[in-house]
Amino acid sequence: MSHVTLPLIDHVWGCTKCARITRTCCQRCEVLVSAGDRERIAEYTGRTDFWSDRVPEDPAYADPGGDPNWRAWGFHADGSRPTLNRRQDGDCTFLTATGCSLPMHVRPLVCRLYPYTYTEHGVNGVSDECPREVVPPGDNILNVLDVRRADADRWHQMLYAELRTGKRSDEHRPYLRSA
Repeated sequence: MSHVTLPLIDHVWGCTKCARITRTCCQRCEVLVSAGDRERIAEYTGRTDFWSDRVPEDPAYADPGGDPNWRAWGFHADGSRPTLNRRQDGDCTFLTATGCSLPMHVRPLVCRLYPYTYTEHGVNGVSDECPREVVPPGDNILNVLDVRRADADRWHQMLYAELRTGKRSDEHRPYLRSA
């Protein structure tokens, strides 16, 4: 049997390249989880120990930045909020060597929305926190990550509906949607 040696491809982009050059958002962010996120993840994993109410370590998370309902709906009176648990090293408990172990339709809505920025009123831009080095010349981070604006708008609506009501939205129950 002969062995074929494949060339090492050094043209990786997006999250894979980010993980090679710095700590990723999955390793440093304190991710808010809505009631719907908690339900979806619990149904998928069979676990409920993946989140807890905590006061954010980074005070920037408590600053509504022109979005006062983010704090009103996402935080408890004591300043804590439902947050994905992290390992001792800061990594998300769902992060594996190959990325997130949760399928896209189960991931927390704020994870799905990233790198878009938003307020209660809508999606309004793209975060500059993704290093430029993760995007090939002439391209942009949204293309590299394949995060479509229509999906972001839908996830944004779900997120704020879940924050506002404290209940899961009906994304995968189309028979509950209005005609």
